[in-house]
Order: sequence, then structure tokens, then C-alpha cells
Amino acid sequence: MAPADPKSQPATPEPVPRITDLEIKDAQLIFGEVWRDLETDFGRENLRFPKEIILLGGAPGAGKGTNTNFITKTRGLTCEPIVISALLDSPDAKRLKDAGSMVGDREVVRLLYRELLHPEYRDGVILDGFPRTKVQVECLKMLVDQMHQLRREFYQTTLGIHFRQPTIHIMVLFVDEKTSVERQLHRGRQVRLLNEEVRRTGIGQLAEERPTDFDPELAQRRYRVFKEQTWDALQELKEIFHYHFISAQGPIHEVEQNIVRELEYQSTLELDPRTVDRLRRIPLASEIVVHARQELVKRLDGYELEHGELFERIVSFIEKKVMPIVLRHAISGSSLVNTEDPMLDEPLALAMLIDVFSERGYHATVVVHRIEVPERVDPATGLIKSRVKKVYRIQIRFQGSEIRRG
Repeated sequence: MAPADPKSQPATPEPVPRITDLEIKDAQLIFGEVWRDLETDFGRENLRFPKEIILLGGAPGAGKGTNTNFITKTRGLTCEPIVISALLDSPDAKRLKDAGSMVGDREVVRLLYRELLHPEYRDGVILDGFPRTKVQVECLKMLVDQMHQLRREFYQTTLGIHFRQPTIHIMVLFVDEKTSVERQLHRGRQVRLLNEEVRRTGIGQLAEERPTDFDPELAQRRYRVFKEQTWDALQELKEIFHYHFISAQGPIHEVEQNIVRELEYQSTLELDPRTVDRLRRIPLASEIVVHARQELVKRLDGYELEHGELFERIVSFIEKKVMPIVLRHAISGSSLVNTEDPMLDEPLALAMLIDVFSERGYHATVVVHRIEVPERVDPATGLIKSRVKKVYRIQIRFQGSEIRRG
């Protein structure tokens, strides 16, 4: 994947601090305690975590909530995301969040791991806001190790289907401090207007009013907490998971394109390296379409200059034999034309036909049917002699017409 524009990437003027021995020890203690409780409460054979976990992190105001639905549809997930801040709804946790601070690692890990065991998350889930500290990063690493261990343990048993190869995707959206603060305050203004309307009309539900969305200093503090704690933690993830930070500065459609590119990049890492090497000979669809239009123009001009006579016959055939049928199907956007014209026996003629339709905005496919037609019976042997008839079935698809009804 090509590196992103440096101007859109977060600045890292100082080396990222390495995780300390104390932080690793804290993580081991927390994870060990949480994992023992899980085994006691559920049983080891019931520790069935999601096949796919998408970690959605990013700066405040980077658009995690905005882009969650897009990521959910892109990955074909059917469950709601797990929003870490929503899990932490105890009074003490709420006071910390309202002040722009963070909740303790033990409580986050304990609540999250139990939530992940719910059956609706078996195929995959998005985690919004995890991990946020270096300790949480280490706990995540240990969870993935345990998931692999459970898979090895149950792989050859009747429970193997419940312990599939885990896939971890990481989506980290980044915006600079100025943009973050502006977006937080803008969200606060929208929420306040919405709630005023709900109170006035009694219609709808009140949205959460977060103090950090109304106070510029608290919004700024929240961003700086992210840079000081979560930023370093997310850098640590790169030791075991490969990903790039995604610029969320631009319009929504640009951010969505950035997310798709990152998912495509990370998806190649799901395969065994040997499989990746074998498949590398087949180009990605995204690669072959980059210059598809230019290549089409080049081919059509080549037909005109080098094979003008055949090209004219193909264009005339389309104009007189095919288009009248296509026009009758303008509402449905799909038509099927059968022909036995021997002109299409030439491979170049078929290529011309498909390219002409592509240039005109249609999608054309051609299937050749070979049909045996009985002609005579051999008196001596009684065998039926047949000839092979070629029928070219041309399917044309395009954007149909919408007719208002009722």
C-alpha cells in the first residue's frame, strides 16, 4: 500500500516510548485475574470469542461513530458495535469520563472480555475505543494468544467450529488538535439543539450531553489525553499487527475510501505468507481498473486503424441487429440477444463487440452455445450424423429506466 501524504499524518517529533516492564507486569496481573474469572464462570470450552475483531480507535472528533455503519456494511457484520465508553456506565467511571480522563484498565478489560462472549458477536464485531492504554494493548496481545491456544486445543474436536482462526483488523482515524476540538464543540451544539427540540415537542430521545463537547478547555484536554496515552498505546500495536493511521481530516467520502484501502491492505495479511505468494500472480481488481479506461480507448483506436473493415461490420451488426432489441428493454435494463452470425467466430470480433458496448456505457457478456443438429442417419451403421451449430448468446446490462407508479 502506498504511503499516505505526510501532511495528513500525525506528527511524531519524539521517539515513541517503549512499554515498560512495570506496565507489562500490570497487564499480566490484570489479564491473569480476568482470564481465571472467565474460566471459572463460563468454563474453558465456552470461551468463544468473535472470529473477526475490528479495533476502531482514533482522536476525539475523528468520526469513529460516523464511520461505524460504513465499516459494518463493508465487512458484512450484523451486530451492533461494542462502544467501550457505553460499557463503562458506573457512576465513578462517568465522573472520570466527564472530566476528560480515562477509566482504569482492569474494569475495561473485565467488562469487555465478558461482553465479547455474547453469541451475537461470534462472526465479528467492531470495538469502538479499545485499546486506549499500553496495559490494554498488552492485554489484547494476551487475549489473541489465548484465542490461538483455544483453537489449537479444540481444533480436532467436535467443538472446533466454535474456535476459528481469529482475524484482527485495526482502524485508527486521525485528525489534528484544531479539527478535533472544532468537531467536539460542533457535536455539542448539535446535541443541544436536538435535545431542546425533543423537550419542546416530546418527540424523539434525548442524546447524551458530554461536558467535553461544550467546554473548549475540556475538549482540548480530551485530545491531549489521547495523544499522551492512547497514541503511544496504538503505536505499540504495530509490533504484532500491521496497519496505517487513516486520515479523517477530509469529507466523509474521502475517509470512507481511505478505510476501504486500509481494509484491503490488512485483508492480505489474513492469509498464510505462502498463500499470499501464490496468489500474487493474480492482480487485484483495484489494480486492473486503474487504467481500464485508457486501455479501452487504446484498443478501440487500434481496431479502427488496424482492422477497420471488421470493426465497421461489428458496429453495423450492433446498430442494426442488437440495439433494436436493447431499446425494447430500456425499462428493465437487461436484454438477451441470440445470433448465429459467423462473423463472431473470429475471437477479435467478440473482443470488439464487448469493447464497443463498454465504451458506450453498457456491460456486455457473450456465451457460446454449441448445439448438435441431426442431419442424416448412416444406413450402414445406423449412427446419426450431426452438425454443430454455434449460437452466441449476448447479454446486455445497463441502468434501466425508473417509472413512477401509483
